[in-house]
Amino acid sequence: MDEKSLLFLKRLIETPSPSGFEQPLQRVIRERLKESADEIRTDVHGNVIAVKNPGGKPRIMLAAHCDEVGFMVKYIDENGFIYFSSIGGVDAHIVPGQRVKIHTDSGDILGVVGKKPIHAMEEEEKKKVVKLSEQWIDIGLSGRKEVEKVVKIGDPVTFSVGLEKLQGDIVVARGLDDKMGTFIICEVLRSLSSLSFPAAIFIASTVQEEIGLRGARTAAYFINPDVGIAIDADLASDFPTMDKKKEGEIRVGKGPVLTRGPNINPRVGQMLIKIAEEKNIPHQISGESRATPTDANVIQINRSGVAAGLVSVPVRYLHTPVEIISLGDIENTINLLKEFVLEVKREESFIPL
Repeated sequence: MDEKSLLFLKRLIETPSPSGFEQPLQRVIRERLKESADEIRTDVHGNVIAVKNPGGKPRIMLAAHCDEVGFMVKYIDENGFIYFSSIGGVDAHIVPGQRVKIHTDSGDILGVVGKKPIHAMEEEEKKKVVKLSEQWIDIGLSGRKEVEKVVKIGDPVTFSVGLEKLQGDIVVARGLDDKMGTFIICEVLRSLSSLSFPAAIFIASTVQEEIGLRGARTAAYFINPDVGIAIDADLASDFPTMDKKKEGEIRVGKGPVLTRGPNINPRVGQMLIKIAEEKNIPHQISGESRATPTDANVIQINRSGVAAGLVSVPVRYLHTPVEIISLGDIENTINLLKEFVLEVKREESFIPL
């Protein structure tokens, strides 16, 4: 991955976007899409939708959600300690002892999630998972009045970590689910910007996926696509404690994951696999026997139905501050989606027969 693209990915990761508070990130995405889109709009929900070749056929929607899991300020006690709830699914095990940022109207406030020292804990306490509602944030001020000068009820909170490189092409960050997906769809559009193809390509950076696939529902209704492919994270199973008999064998660094199952239109699914094989793009297959917990779920059942697909990037340690991916997997996903758009013919039928 070239340095400019990597810096863009880093900027996406380090811009806060908890569900319902995606506006700072969507501003970054609109700025990036200006280089390659014919039209860009933001809907009342907060989705950013860009299109190339708007009069083309068929209408292809590539969707990735830009929201991340996080927290929200719920209560400030008389001593100035801040209590919070989760936005999306966050494991209460991993929160104590973390640095966090509270995103206020006047800027970011650094805080820590406090925890009783192990020296003062009884044996039973050491075994207990502390509920999120019993955890607190300390920003270093004493008293409710002092804290209320800088923090408001309802302010969003994220883990205070950015994107860093590990070994080889492996990177670690919070929010790779699914900011790396928004990165991918932006790069797909950029790679297509100077090429000719019959399809209209709609890029949708969707909101509020982590709390119920909400943005993709309204974005798909507006776009009314013939084909809708969600780009999201998939659970890697290549580390200890993961049960491959339940999760399948999904490995970081082995290419994008192509899903088969009832949420996937057979023709879209087959075309993605065929292109990957013909273009020698590394890929993995996942079987999902029910509706997926991704934007593909609501895209498929939009209006009178959409030919849905799902292309995922393997991620270790989902919904933690240390999500891990391969940059090579991202590049192969971009290549696959670009080739899919170029392969689709004007009169392509996706009716399963």
